Amino acid sequence: MTPLRYPGAWARSHPDHVAQIVDATGERTTYRELDERSNRIAHLLRGAGLRRGDHVAIVLENHPRFLEVVWAALRSGLYFTPVNPQFTGDEVAVLLDACEANAVFASGETLATAARGARGSQRLRARVVVDAVPALPDGWQHLDDATADLPATPIADESEGAPMWYSSGTTGSPKGVHGPLPEGPIGVPDPEIRFLGDHYGFSPETVHLALGPLCHGAPLAYAFITQRFGGTVVLTAAFDAEMTLRAIEHRRVTTLHAVPTMFVRMLKLPRAVRERYDHSSLRTVIHGAAPCPVDVKRAMIDWWGPIVWEYYSGTEGHGSTLISTAEWLEHPGSVGRARRGVIHIVDDDGNELSAGETGTVYFENPAARSVYFNDPDGTAAMRDAHSWATLGDVGHLDDEGYLYLTDRWAFKIVSGGVNIYPRQIEDVLLAHPQVWDVAVIPVPEPDLGEAAVAVVQVVPGTRTGAGLSDELTAWCRARLAAYKVPKRIVFDPELPRQDNGKLYKHALRERYRDLVVTPAAPAGAPDPPRR
Repeated sequence: MTPLRYPGAWARSHPDHVAQIVDATGERTTYRELDERSNRIAHLLRGAGLRRGDHVAIVLENHPRFLEVVWAALRSGLYFTPVNPQFTGDEVAVLLDACEANAVFASGETLATAARGARGSQRLRARVVVDAVPALPDGWQHLDDATADLPATPIADESEGAPMWYSSGTTGSPKGVHGPLPEGPIGVPDPEIRFLGDHYGFSPETVHLALGPLCHGAPLAYAFITQRFGGTVVLTAAFDAEMTLRAIEHRRVTTLHAVPTMFVRMLKLPRAVRERYDHSSLRTVIHGAAPCPVDVKRAMIDWWGPIVWEYYSGTEGHGSTLISTAEWLEHPGSVGRARRGVIHIVDDDGNELSAGETGTVYFENPAARSVYFNDPDGTAAMRDAHSWATLGDVGHLDDEGYLYLTDRWAFKIVSGGVNIYPRQIEDVLLAHPQVWDVAVIPVPEPDLGEAAVAVVQVVPGTRTGAGLSDELTAWCRARLAAYKVPKRIVFDPELPRQDNGKLYKHALRERYRDLVVTPAAPAGAPDPPRR
């Protein structure tokens, strides 16, 4: 078992080992450099008056200095919140206020937005841009200038910090998930990090490909877990299917974390492209964030081998499941058995259901201590009378305790009194060779109340129209019960999918809020205007 450490320890034991490589440029950061730079930032934050339990906001793209700021917070007993760099100034302002940020970091790319968001904040004691930019807004400072004369050694009162993630907000407003800071000496964080590192075999030999945006929980968590265990993070700017295969071969990647959308994109590459690259260095592939279609996962296992692990959990940390490739092949479609907490399936009246019966998924986990930050009503709303907590997903358990997810409760369509779960339809359509992305949403229907409409983004270069709509409808009829077949196929140039792979379904429903399906509406009817 690799001892759990942090950059300060690795800088002493193997200072020249590479902590990070920027894939696009080859720029390398050693553990000595990561340690010294994060120490200087920690001194900067202490000098600005931040103390244990205070809060740092990070408004950065996948920037080479992102993890330096994270480690400065983690070794200073601070909470940090990554802020999506695609946010507007108003959205940044809301999040800075919500997380009660005392310091904010931006890049040259995000500075204008971050500065608008930080304008007028009374809590901020430090506003720092990590790049050299020609002109600074009032109150901002360049990181290198601000830290040039500060010590490269640790602050006197090092202690473990922690992230305060914000939920992705796919069905509503994001909420800050707040838990207690780890106790004990530096280098001993939450036990969950130790479990993940040990379970997946992270070590100094690990080369982890950071595919997703670091502003989201799992991509960032697996990046700094890699560095907890002395491994190397390969930093990418954004996901690209062929670039991923090229990076795996060129950087000799051993681990990566993905979401199902990434698998779909790679599988839809031409066979000649997929076979061009060597993936033999891969040892562990981890995926989550959304259930993976069975056919997609089976194809990935056939391609990359029995190295694929899937988990189900949420930002809130109520509980989690885990499933290996071998288990999944025996239980295809499952997201695994409970690893943290006890799973309960509950009907709409609060009654616990038996194996095989579908209901809302709850976790019973007295050890879970996270709450929604400054939101007691929101915290209370996610728990039931037993203090069990739910993420709002629908599913069932089999006789062996394996969990199968059907869909989000909020996405359920009720048509003529019958429940339709969009995910099953989406999985079927996604298997069609001309479908690049798809979402199934409810729209009003006079006779049935609601009808399922499939919003389809086609593979680039594909012609859309009535012919393709009829083909996709026939594809569904051959694979689904008649009542599940979408009443309408709508083509959209791009679905509102987050850069972490999750779909903004509430935004999509708003986009098509004026669409009404009538019983006589043909499948190939013209597409409605988009909002």
